[in-house]
Amino acid sequence: MPSAQADALSAEAKRRDVISEVRHENWAHWPVRWSAVWVGALAALVAVLLFGLIGVALGAHLVGPEGRVVDLKKVGLLTLAFSVFSAFLSFVIGGWSAAKVAGILRSEPAMLHGAIVWLVAVPLLVASVGLGASNYLGGWYGGLGAPASASFTRPEALGAGATEAERSQFRTEQAEYDRKVKQWQEDTPKVTRNSALGAITALILGLVGSVVGGWMASGEPMTLTYHRTRPALK
Repeated sequence: MPSAQADALSAEAKRRDVISEVRHENWAHWPVRWSAVWVGALAALVAVLLFGLIGVALGAHLVGPEGRVVDLKKVGLLTLAFSVFSAFLSFVIGGWSAAKVAGILRSEPAMLHGAIVWLVAVPLLVASVGLGASNYLGGWYGGLGAPASASFTRPEALGAGATEAERSQFRTEQAEYDRKVKQWQEDTPKVTRNSALGAITALILGLVGSVVGGWMASGEPMTLTYHRTRPALK
């Protein structure tokens, strides 16, 4: 009998361990739906591209050397508003798409999937900028790549038989070229700093947007205290 009781107690202990492990797996770990995450990341990337092209078409974003931001105080209100709107809404679309495709009904895992969408999309944005697509992704994402190089054309050297008028024009053009290069070199540290600030702002807005998008897709009320009173899923 003592042996039978010991076996029974051992079996009961194993059963409780199994139940505890099952509960741990059900409640302590959130599975990641990677197919949904990739759909959301691609949706966010396409939205960034579309909003960037719309901004260029409307004149909210400038491309090329003239688009360098030397003084943040001179950034137009339209450019600032459109940049904030596009950076935030693009990732709202990505987070919402991921949570909907995954069929998530709880806000916490939906927000987690939205954040993972942002994690996947950021390297894709960096790769796109590295391939030269920064001009089409909006003004703020240019800071993810290397600073643009000067594109000024040096005046052609004159031949031995150049006239005095040609020499005077060459000296004028050379002086203008030197002035532009010097100004470019002086502005580059400011532009690099401002581009980095813009990229940081866009990325943070994207993270917030992706989390909000996932939360919206879950269908739960967007309040911080709802998890305390919501009914249990059956």
